[in-house]
Amino acid sequence: MINEFAFFVSELKNVKRSGWKYKLNLDHVESVADHTYAMTVLGMVISDLHGLNTEKIMRMSLLHDLAESITGDIMPDRITKDEKYMKENNAITTILDKLPNELTKMYSKIWEEMQKKESDEAKFVHELDKLEMVIQAKVYQKSGVDEKKIKPFLDSAVNDITTDQMKEILKKFIELP
Repeated sequence: MINEFAFFVSELKNVKRSGWKYKLNLDHVESVADHTYAMTVLGMVISDLHGLNTEKIMRMSLLHDLAESITGDIMPDRITKDEKYMKENNAITTILDKLPNELTKMYSKIWEEMQKKESDEAKFVHELDKLEMVIQAKVYQKSGVDEKKIKPFLDSAVNDITTDQMKEILKKFIELP
């Protein structure tokens, strides 16, 4: 069982982040696994600095895009939110069913809480996802991508990040050349 689960996890290294590929027309883009790793490390540090439940945030961060090992990285403007939600929930169920029952229940609960933004940690992870996107956009900008092309990504984050602590961090990254 664990070996089947491991293949889903490893597949994330092969799933490229589609927004960068199609909206910026880049050939070499980060994988979903790259994004998840960066997000989890940032989440650990920011969470520890602000006295949040770091373990829960790290679990949510590690699970947040796992369904994409089956669905691929679906760009939000390609299907409806309901369709995306349904596809990802079906995929995560398939993946988590490869684990022992107690872990399936625990991770499914964390997944659902995160999807519904039912806790401060879940809201934090959604904002962290956007923050990491801004950081990656700035990395691409430093490598030569026109600032005008990354502006929609930055604007999206500004609209979706609402907590004071994350707004402050976001502001510092947006101000970077």
